[in-house]
Amino acid sequence: MKLRYQSYAKAWTEALPIGNGRLGAMVFGDPEVEHLQLNEDTLWSGRGPVDGNNPNAKHVLAEVRELLAEGRYEEADKKSKGMMGPYNQSYMPLGDLYLKFLHGGVVRAYERNLDLTNAITRVEYRIGEIVYKREMFASYPDQVIVIRLEASAPGALNFTARLDSPHPYRTIQSVEHLFLQGICPEHVDPNYYNRDEPVLYGDPETTEAIRFEGRLGVRLEDGAATLDHDGLHIRKASAVTLIFSAETSFQGYDKPPAREIGDMSATNEVRLEQALSKSYEQLRQAHIQDYTTLFNRVELNLGASEAPEGMPTDRRIKQYGAKDAGLVELLFQYGRYLLIASSRAGSQPANLQGIWNKELRPPWSSNLTLNINAEMNYWLAETCNLSECHEPLLGYIQNLSTNGRKTAETNYGCRGWVAHHNGDIWCQSAPVGDYGQGDPVWALWPMSGAWLSQHLWEHYAFTKDETYLREHAYPIMREAALFCLDWLHTDESGHLITSPSTSPEHKFVTADGQKAGVSQATTMDMSLIWDLFTNSIEAVDVLKRAEDESLRNEIAAALEKLKPMQIGKHGQLQEWSVDWEDEDVHHRHVSHLFGVYPGRQLTEQGTPELYQAARNSLERRGDGGTGWSLAWKICLWARFQDGNRTLQLISNLLQLVEEDATNYHRGGVYANLFDAHPPFQIDGNFGFTAGVAEMLVQSHAGEIALLPALPDAWPNGYVKGLRARGAIGVSLSWESGALKEAEVEAQVGGSCRIRTKETLLTVESEGKPVPFERVMEGVIRFDTEAGRTYKLRSV
Repeated sequence: MKLRYQSYAKAWTEALPIGNGRLGAMVFGDPEVEHLQLNEDTLWSGRGPVDGNNPNAKHVLAEVRELLAEGRYEEADKKSKGMMGPYNQSYMPLGDLYLKFLHGGVVRAYERNLDLTNAITRVEYRIGEIVYKREMFASYPDQVIVIRLEASAPGALNFTARLDSPHPYRTIQSVEHLFLQGICPEHVDPNYYNRDEPVLYGDPETTEAIRFEGRLGVRLEDGAATLDHDGLHIRKASAVTLIFSAETSFQGYDKPPAREIGDMSATNEVRLEQALSKSYEQLRQAHIQDYTTLFNRVELNLGASEAPEGMPTDRRIKQYGAKDAGLVELLFQYGRYLLIASSRAGSQPANLQGIWNKELRPPWSSNLTLNINAEMNYWLAETCNLSECHEPLLGYIQNLSTNGRKTAETNYGCRGWVAHHNGDIWCQSAPVGDYGQGDPVWALWPMSGAWLSQHLWEHYAFTKDETYLREHAYPIMREAALFCLDWLHTDESGHLITSPSTSPEHKFVTADGQKAGVSQATTMDMSLIWDLFTNSIEAVDVLKRAEDESLRNEIAAALEKLKPMQIGKHGQLQEWSVDWEDEDVHHRHVSHLFGVYPGRQLTEQGTPELYQAARNSLERRGDGGTGWSLAWKICLWARFQDGNRTLQLISNLLQLVEEDATNYHRGGVYANLFDAHPPFQIDGNFGFTAGVAEMLVQSHAGEIALLPALPDAWPNGYVKGLRARGAIGVSLSWESGALKEAEVEAQVGGSCRIRTKETLLTVESEGKPVPFERVMEGVIRFDTEAGRTYKLRSV
């Protein structure tokens, strides 16, 4: 469970990430000049919340619908640009911490690593006979970054620490702290939008943008420390603990940033002083105890590793890839590590890069991209036993829905709430595109409310927390359903359709050669609304909300009238309501397959013909793609129960991408195992971990399927601590490719259905046999009691 390297990071994608949900750092490990690139998750561009809604969109909507009804798709594309709003804002880097060492000399026996078992990154090397060691971690309990430096000889540590930032800033030294204060830009254009002055700063004294402060303190055990305008100087020490704390003036998604820095500085100072009052060992133990409570819940063993023990991770990727089962395990647990490091209670949700970004104009603004990427970040949260890490996204959805109510009314004259393709820290819910500069194939997608509502329902499905469902999830789901009820309208055949409608980022080609993105009733729209309506009906039934019975009936009636999915001339599940040709048959998005994964509309037992058509569509897309696209395909092939094909996609993902690789269509991983879109996007890491879990346990179809997509290359192994819907924990082991034993832990009790390829012979709890019935071939059912564990054994 270590990422290991024999040289320091020369590129950002070779550095190692640490984080506590709010603070993040990329650690480079250079013996001569250590570099920590720093982030804080509320540091965004912008001057606070803006009204990006477009009242003109209501008038344009009617014209666009008329053009689409007449089949004038190119004209509809152009006209629909009038429905756009402003671009949203960008996630910002905070700055850099540099430690310049004065030891010189030739470095020997160098190693750096990131230990996933305790979330600590280490650097060790030798100069002459002196061994130098560094340990670095981001503490959630103490909300600081801790840097421990040691030398094996007395007085051998001599270095200068200094802080820097890409933003306008000033450095200050107090009696005990080195700190910088700076300002963010008031506006940053997306990196793909080219115009003059894409980054705009205000006056440092009067700016309305977010302000920030980073403080560095030191705890000496020997030696001396001095502070001046050049930095923090340490001389003649053998052990030093540096502590970094940061704070911003962000006050909430619906408030402008604070203009005064007094409260920000006071909070930062108190936090740093509290951490400095503790010994390094106290800080370290508190960090490990907090982290391992989450990380240790899941164990995975896929068999013996082919790689020699201690082999550097970059060489391991290049030489073995997915043939090394141990490397697959490492990447699986790395996804869980990254979610813990970037999404904790009280933090912002993980964005397109988690919390790690060094660019003033990061790729795709490093925002929350809501047409797949933000959702993919959290696919692993429930299945991989990190339900608490789901909470930042669930809270964000609530804030987004508040703004989304205004957008639904202003832009479309609809009830409920709506959001579109992009979100930022200010919860912009209007479509982006700078009022016509964007492309409607991605900007005009009013379906993120429906997709995000799935996360609200899934959190309930995995926890069975009715209080959460009643007070938090269902009210937001209800409002999303109201929007969809108003957005839908009847076509000439009597079906309910959406219009305008896009299949995110993928265009179609009509029989007469038109190429456009906007049409009617794309399969993804219909699938998302089916999912939202189905979940909303179940929520009303669970909560027994008599006051919503009429709404339930309205939703149920609309559900029956939704335009059905269709099978096209290639035997594929159609992506659009008409059987058009793809602009790119190998397009990275597979949006029309939502009903397979992460949805539950299409299953082998329930909808065999459409399920097969969806599989044919995935075959046509091919096994290539960007990093996150490969991760989605891994999840889909797992749902199609083809373990060997799934492993082939894992092989495609576990290819080393060099830093200078810019081929947009070649995914893989960088040397530090970050997902390569390219460039870096973290969603592929999270999607991969979710996909491996889906290979071993599935629970979307009203039953728990054990080992549904086990590949031949993993004949022996075990997994402990996965979660299934119904508030059930699942652990299992297998030998020679067959299930050996499983444990089912019932949190709330109730009926449990288990599907296996093997014949289950016994079910027992607390050493006593439990009666069960065979529902059909491969499926058994038995009753569970809350808090009890059930052991299942096969032949």
